[in-house]
Amino acid sequence: MTIKQFKDEPLAHYSYAIASEGKMALVDPSRNPMEYYRYAEEQNAQIVAVFETHPHADFVSSHMQIHEETGATIYVSELVGADYPHKKFDDGDSFEIGKVTFSAINTPGHSPDSITVVAKDGDDTALFTGDTLFIGNVGRPDLREKAGNMKAKRVDLAKQMYHTIQNKYNDLPDDALVYPAHGAGSLCGKNMSDASSSTLGNERQGNWAFKEQTEEEFVEEILKDQPFIPHYFGFNVDINKTGPENVQRTKWANKLRLNVSEGDKGVTVVDTRDEADFKKGHLPGSINIMARSESDKYETWLGAIIKPEEQFYLVLDSVNNLEEILERTAKIGYEKQIKAIFTLSKDVSKGSDELDLEDFKKNKDHYTIVDIRNKSEVAEGKIFEGAIAIPLNELRENSTEIPSHKPVVVHCAGGYRSAAGSSILDAQFESTKVYDLSEAIKEFK
Repeated sequence: MTIKQFKDEPLAHYSYAIASEGKMALVDPSRNPMEYYRYAEEQNAQIVAVFETHPHADFVSSHMQIHEETGATIYVSELVGADYPHKKFDDGDSFEIGKVTFSAINTPGHSPDSITVVAKDGDDTALFTGDTLFIGNVGRPDLREKAGNMKAKRVDLAKQMYHTIQNKYNDLPDDALVYPAHGAGSLCGKNMSDASSSTLGNERQGNWAFKEQTEEEFVEEILKDQPFIPHYFGFNVDINKTGPENVQRTKWANKLRLNVSEGDKGVTVVDTRDEADFKKGHLPGSINIMARSESDKYETWLGAIIKPEEQFYLVLDSVNNLEEILERTAKIGYEKQIKAIFTLSKDVSKGSDELDLEDFKKNKDHYTIVDIRNKSEVAEGKIFEGAIAIPLNELRENSTEIPSHKPVVVHCAGGYRSAAGSSILDAQFESTKVYDLSEAIKEFK
């Protein structure tokens, strides 16, 4: 068998194609299936199967579109309660594609309906572990309390993960290759390795989850210090269970308007431009969620700040970026929430106030300092002792906790998040000046 790994950098998401004798199977495909179609053409292979290891929370899959366009069968656990055409794939189920035998192992823990897909070709074994087993860690168990066909409390899922790791992989060889659905940087787990694959033997030796420990010890460790949960996670679980729409149709249904100087009042504006351009001029009420490159976590912060089904205008710096920004927005299923896409007129006059950094250094008590880092970051120590800590993903809902009688200075750890945070508060505070400390935060660490 030939295995190709695909990586979506901003979401730290891995998907896979497995080819044998002119046939191809896909595992956990991204929203846009075109890269898999191109690879199938290169391999002169027919896509005949799509495996969904579970209903994903952090991205929308293309399983339904691939089924419609190629005729491929979708394989998923019966426990998902999938609303789209599929074949159940659980413990004891297996079939062949070319020389490869695919079988399923039910591996609950990240979700109650998770499976590991086992691919065997002669003496070679590959495990596509979804969000169950990562390199150096396991998937978080706290995402299915309110979403999906099967809902489960985090403690119950943590206990299921313990038993999965203790028992479900025991009959598999040490040289079995481990291919997870995510790597370092994903919010589907914590403390993941930068490595994109491993062997089961290496994980048995180096992954804390395989160490001898009681269920109680395991549960305590896995529930500790998990990342925040963005608004969109439950929304994506439900989309993936129902069967997502064709991404080419939905993303290109949006309207483009050029040289806009004003938007409708009461409609959120997401401005994806660089913070320097944003601060020179933007539409009133805009939120600056930058999407300059793949290193900007635009998808995550869009889905953490903007709620599912909330309408918004989307601002680009140029029509040259239209395809890319639409693509990135569609990854999390938000393309249907766009009311219109704007490029801005040079007449847009709403600018951001510039912080007098020297005055701030000398007179910090003259300002209200807002720390928008994650709770786990703040727990390691505040940068400014008197700062009010509100994580960026909670800032819109909790801005009333911030006093408005002094100018406000917003900071994060490096500058990206504070651009969004300061723009949120600037839009909500009518008579209070709001400043972005931006990259100058590095001078105070």
